[in-house]
Amino acid sequence: MSGTLIENASGYAAAFQANDITSDEMRAAIKLWREMYYHQEPQKEADHCQQIPYTIVRKLTKTALSEYEATSQDEFASGVLKALSKKAEAAMQAVLIGGECLLKPIPDKGAFRFNVVPRHNILVFGRDDSGNMTDIGTAEYTVDGRFYYTLLERRTVDASGHLTIRNYLYRSLSKDALGQRMPLNSLPRYEALQDEYTFPKPVHSVGLASVKTPMTNCVDGSCDGVSVYAAAVGLIRNINRNEAQLNGEFERGESRIVVSADLMQKDERGNKSFKDHVFVGLDEDPETVGVNIFSPQLREASFLARKQEYLRNVENVIGLKRGLLSEVEAAERTATEITSSAGEYNLTIIDFQRMWEATVRETVQLCGILGQMYKVPGAHEVAEDAVIINWGNGVLYDEQKTWEDYKGMVAAGLLKPEIALGWRFNMPTETESDLAKIRKKYMPAAIEEPEEDDE
Repeated sequence: MSGTLIENASGYAAAFQANDITSDEMRAAIKLWREMYYHQEPQKEADHCQQIPYTIVRKLTKTALSEYEATSQDEFASGVLKALSKKAEAAMQAVLIGGECLLKPIPDKGAFRFNVVPRHNILVFGRDDSGNMTDIGTAEYTVDGRFYYTLLERRTVDASGHLTIRNYLYRSLSKDALGQRMPLNSLPRYEALQDEYTFPKPVHSVGLASVKTPMTNCVDGSCDGVSVYAAAVGLIRNINRNEAQLNGEFERGESRIVVSADLMQKDERGNKSFKDHVFVGLDEDPETVGVNIFSPQLREASFLARKQEYLRNVENVIGLKRGLLSEVEAAERTATEITSSAGEYNLTIIDFQRMWEATVRETVQLCGILGQMYKVPGAHEVAEDAVIINWGNGVLYDEQKTWEDYKGMVAAGLLKPEIALGWRFNMPTETESDLAKIRKKYMPAAIEEPEEDDE
């Protein structure tokens, strides 16, 4: 079927044997957000060349993740974090565009890799009272020879936390049709899948890590996440219209040529003597009017001022720091640089960094459970404090200020210097052996010299 999964929810209902609970308003909004993000051809009434949604998403992603680092002393957790970091930007962009996305852990060669499932390719059949997805449908597409294959996957978690996965494979001669139901072994890549499988141990989720924007839903008030620029859709449309007006002004140039109205009349073939829109007919005495050049000043200043005001309004609605979009000279900034001045943008970055941190910890916990079932080497349930996330000199904390606090505690005798140095240089401090290594490397004066034997 043409379009995305959510655009064809009714068409997939029979195949999934379930109905999407997403409202019509949300489906339309998700489709609109995606269309606004990707390049659109200019129209007579609107020019999308400024690509405001793309700029917002790119700047937020760059700023929130520019100094992000996730590590763990746990070998299994460390492997999961490295694989997840490869998808961090893609996941952040997907959630900022669609309001919500899922991270799918896939066992691969004794480890995990991840796929990002954007919101427009997710059908939601059920949520719990906290808004968490409990029943969903996703699709995966494959072209093999002259056939188009669609794998539909439905994931349902029951009240006891047990996850059931149902797989349906369809084949068609056209990408616009679902086609005929086929056995899973019709494609080699799916031959190991089962039509239906229930995990023996509780997973307490649909087996995918969820990422959802922290803003309140401004479309229908539901539990669905909304795009970061959802509230600014109207303003962005005005900017696009403003851009088309300004472009038209320059394309026409300063001049308007005033001619006699009879020169604008059509001949017997229906053609005008002057077709260009810069010619303006005046219904007066032709001998008096003739051809005159009317040359007003371009309205460049007023148009540009209006555009700047629109951009500032977008910043205010979304919560971006003033000048990030509206000032041309504003340079790219990292999370560290943003903290140099206060503002609503500071809060926005904190929200999105906390959102991603919660997802990372949820993903590691989920992979620990799934890894044991999939028999991934070394898989085990990971302790909650095993993941260390560092945002650099970011907005969640200032590393230099923390270091000054640590030094003050050492000076006051409240903290061992080895602990402070271990934090500073990212060295373990759990055992006496760890502390000894720190003393040897960074505290030579603290190492006792061997006493000489008395002769």
